[in-house]
Amino acid sequence: MIFSLCFTLLLAGCSTTSTSERYQIKDDRAPDSSPTLDHLEDAQPRYETKSLAGNVNYKLNGQHYTILPTDQPFTQEGLASWYGKKFHGHQTSNGEIYDMYSMTAAHKTLPLPSYVKVTNKNNGKTAIVRVNDRGPFHEGRIIDLSMAAATKLDVIGHGTAPVSIELIQMPKPDTAEWHSANPRWFFVQLAAFSDLSKAQAAAQKLKAEFNTDVELKKATSAAIYRLRLGPFLDSQKAEQLRDQARTSQFPEAFVVSELRELN
Repeated sequence: MIFSLCFTLLLAGCSTTSTSERYQIKDDRAPDSSPTLDHLEDAQPRYETKSLAGNVNYKLNGQHYTILPTDQPFTQEGLASWYGKKFHGHQTSNGEIYDMYSMTAAHKTLPLPSYVKVTNKNNGKTAIVRVNDRGPFHEGRIIDLSMAAATKLDVIGHGTAPVSIELIQMPKPDTAEWHSANPRWFFVQLAAFSDLSKAQAAAQKLKAEFNTDVELKKATSAAIYRLRLGPFLDSQKAEQLRDQARTSQFPEAFVVSELRELN
């Protein structure tokens, strides 16, 4: 069913594409149309073990790159660039799928994944991003931002911008049970409302339609209520419902995850 309620679709999800299709777009660009990114929030730093992929020293175009240690401070200054539609839905260096609407970035030598604070030196704007890819391999450029992160930092309209980056170090929790006590939950994000009553009405309809729990999450920076299905401990269940939502009235539904204590 199609709701008569007014809402703004958020951040598109991503789908995998074969390697042979990766470079069908000759030149990278932003999408022709995009959900609003006005209320986009920073990536939330947390302790993560290094991924199995993307963390070995490598050589590219005659240049050797050594992966930095995770337990030492790191800062850097240089140019930030961004990447968008050409790579959207394709695999990153650590095996995840690049989503240009997520707060992520690529760096040549930082551990994958890691979190960095990026400051645009032209305007003082800051963003926290999760590094999950390698690049950019251009002289003077130190970080490749997702389209979402570049939008938040006001880099999109300029192509590149001078930035400083600082590695955010997250200590490993003392207890060996940290993961079981703080499991990663998955949600299918569908839409955003500025009107709470309309959001609640939509939530009730979606609960019946999808036969699952529906959550309203208030954005920390504005009176925006994000409507999402879940939570789910099983990411595959979330992906199934995402695909179901995309075939109906939510073509840009996507999966998000967060740490949350068990009740």
